[in-house]
Amino acid sequence: MTVTHATDQHEWDAFLQRQHFRPFLQSWTMGEVYRRIGQEPVRLMIKDGETVCGVCLAHVVPARRGRHLSVPYGPVLEMENGKLIMENVIKELKRIARDNSCSFIRMSPFWPKTQEAEQLLKDIGAKPSPLHLLAEHLWLLPLENATEEELLKNMRPTTRNLIRRAEKEGVTVTASSDPVADLPHFLKLHEETRKRHGFTPYTDAFFLAQVEEFAKTGLSAEAPAGAKAGNVILYVARYQGEVLATSIHITFGSETSYHHGASIISKIPASYLLQWTAIKDALHRGDRVYNFWGIAPGTMENGKWKMENDDHPFAGVTLFKMGFGGEFLALTHCVDIPLSPTYYLTRTFETVRKWRRGF
Repeated sequence: MTVTHATDQHEWDAFLQRQHFRPFLQSWTMGEVYRRIGQEPVRLMIKDGETVCGVCLAHVVPARRGRHLSVPYGPVLEMENGKLIMENVIKELKRIARDNSCSFIRMSPFWPKTQEAEQLLKDIGAKPSPLHLLAEHLWLLPLENATEEELLKNMRPTTRNLIRRAEKEGVTVTASSDPVADLPHFLKLHEETRKRHGFTPYTDAFFLAQVEEFAKTGLSAEAPAGAKAGNVILYVARYQGEVLATSIHITFGSETSYHHGASIISKIPASYLLQWTAIKDALHRGDRVYNFWGIAPGTMENGKWKMENDDHPFAGVTLFKMGFGGEFLALTHCVDIPLSPTYYLTRTFETVRKWRRGF
């Protein structure tokens, strides 16, 4: 078994797209996004002979609270030999992290939460992180063999009614033919959304890099009719000429991810029609799943979602997303691999931060 630095984008993405879970945050293109914002990507490919059995995209984060090597939704592995592969991957990640003066590795695998997965991470010396790196409670809408009629039927009645109301009110939703040019619509509303909810946002430079890099890929296969947007789709919902809601969706591996959304407070339910438009586009593309991304922590009990904290900042958006129907996926919690004593200063700081913000 060998671990090498990857040089072939086609080989990388082809492996990723053969897996059951295909997080676009582990795609080759996402590495270019990190490069654009000054965080050099590390792409490791694991092979058994000539057969690819795993990939791992990481990037160095020069955070003030602790310089570290971040692995977003990775590594992605053929899990038959998961422990052996992980041991090889971690050995190389540790070497790279130390060469880059990192005090720890932070890994957030896109692995369903199971005792086996947690034990595997424990066996390689990982410990639960005080914070989550990415969404670990996901809401997914399966699209395979579905029809528009079935999807509507499976929605919460209120959601279905608000979609119809938006249509009757004259809300229009368009998929931008030039997402880079229309990005300012999103940035303006995103800033208003940030102020309203008080979260720490991605930078404008990150949004621009993500849109520009994913706009370069998949032009012929992935873009909705009339758009020339590659693997990124920027939706804009308008009412009487005013932009009420926007969103950035990434398409990769027959999956559409609702990655970023922004809106203004309004009595017009534009966001509902925007989501339904995006879902229909994904369905007509032949995508197998629509990923609503993160929801508030909780558990499914007797077919109903019970949130751990009804006052969680994501409580409202959780009810919004779940109203479209779908299913819950819990991922393994983010883990850290300490490399130096300074990691524990970072851990203390983050533990206090988590306690203060309440989640």
